[in-house]
Amino acid sequence: MSTDLSALTAAAGKWEEMAGRFKALEERYEREVHGITLDRVWAGLSARAANDRFTVTLKEFRGARQEARAVAAVLRDAHAQLADLQRRVETARAGAVEAGMRVSDQGVVSYDTERLTQAERTAYVHDGNYQRDVRAAAAEWSAHIRRAVHSVSVADDGLRVLLEAAVRDSDPFDGTLNGFNREAADSPYPSLEAAGRAAGMPEDRKRIPEWWRSLDPVTRGVLLQERGDELRAAGIMDPMYEWEPLDEGSGPFGTEKATPRDILLHAQALGIATAGDFAGQVGASRNMLHYLSGTGEALTLDVDQILYDDAEFRSRIDSQHIGPNQESWRRTALDEFHKAGGDRTVVIPVESGIRHRTFENKEWFHAVGSHEQNVSGLVSVSPGADGKPKVSLDYQVNVWDRYNWDAGKVTEFPGDIAIRDEDMGHLHKSGVAQEFDMRGSSSPYAYDLDGSAPLDLAPREPGSEGTRTDVSRGEEENR
Repeated sequence: MSTDLSALTAAAGKWEEMAGRFKALEERYEREVHGITLDRVWAGLSARAANDRFTVTLKEFRGARQEARAVAAVLRDAHAQLADLQRRVETARAGAVEAGMRVSDQGVVSYDTERLTQAERTAYVHDGNYQRDVRAAAAEWSAHIRRAVHSVSVADDGLRVLLEAAVRDSDPFDGTLNGFNREAADSPYPSLEAAGRAAGMPEDRKRIPEWWRSLDPVTRGVLLQERGDELRAAGIMDPMYEWEPLDEGSGPFGTEKATPRDILLHAQALGIATAGDFAGQVGASRNMLHYLSGTGEALTLDVDQILYDDAEFRSRIDSQHIGPNQESWRRTALDEFHKAGGDRTVVIPVESGIRHRTFENKEWFHAVGSHEQNVSGLVSVSPGADGKPKVSLDYQVNVWDRYNWDAGKVTEFPGDIAIRDEDMGHLHKSGVAQEFDMRGSSSPYAYDLDGSAPLDLAPREPGSEGTRTDVSRGEEENR
């Protein structure tokens, strides 16, 4: 809080002064050195070779001037933004003190009992509710101050990012190695804090959707334009929904002793699963074989294959996930676009509600059956060449389920074989087989939200060459 930020403006002044000196050097070099290669007195191959090298150096002087001005601009903006954030920390601390709290130099907040009268102190000591309320208030002020301090820290990291960008060689093939930045430009981010958050993408994929949603719409637009494919692969379109099994399945694993009937049933089921693979029931056989393996490891569903196989599933994506949300998603994104000035791309994350459904396709009914599904992705709005904003949706289809067996049901298999689900579930209880989680997401799919045409979800056969608008694009994972 006591940091003197005036050093930033002082440094900015020095960089601006440096830009002026580079300007003078550039003019002198152009006149006294570069200019001689243009004089008719010196001609031929040596003159042309010298001109090429001198031109590179002349451009470096110009790049140095541009880079110095860019650094000066970053430092001046940083002073204004960091000073504002510093005031917010001071205001938060002052608010806590005014509310009767004591704030340490490290930002630890506690109730200041020394300011209480004797009567107030007695009431505090003997009133449990009073103490509970005070602790809750101290915790709230502590969180408020922590957030204010964290904003300063993130903005400081953003300053580092912008300074590095300002001095990065924009063209490594211009005849120089680690030369000056000749194309230094204003930061595309709305603030230092935004730049800092943009640079803080977590390594853990599970945390990426939360990080993506913490960014402002303009920053998401900047990142999507610069690193779209990388970010999609990293998981920015993954759902925030935290799935949990709806029931306990067959119960605890391996708590009962395996019986000869269990061993016989395991062998019979193994034969059914193997036969199913040869008969084309790839998904069903794969999932049963995984159950019979007993590892309990989670399995990835090939949602692209399911989309291709199950027409009803495809239809419901439109009627139950995209259609009901399309207009509200579009309106929200356009509102953010206009708030940002209407001249920059904005991106908002979207996610439909969870639906509990059952696959109609025979194979996927046997492989998965009832499941949970939703759609997650992002809506982008960009300035159009005709002056009208362009709105598009990129999304993926997500599916979750637990592979288990429900007591009281009977499953029919090819060859007039009927097996009670309760018996199959007992293989889990006896440790011969093990239930497991299943989840999967489709390839990205794009849809123009400006058009009035119905959503076309007829995918190509998985494995064929597709584009980003082909929901079946990608490797077949269901083998």
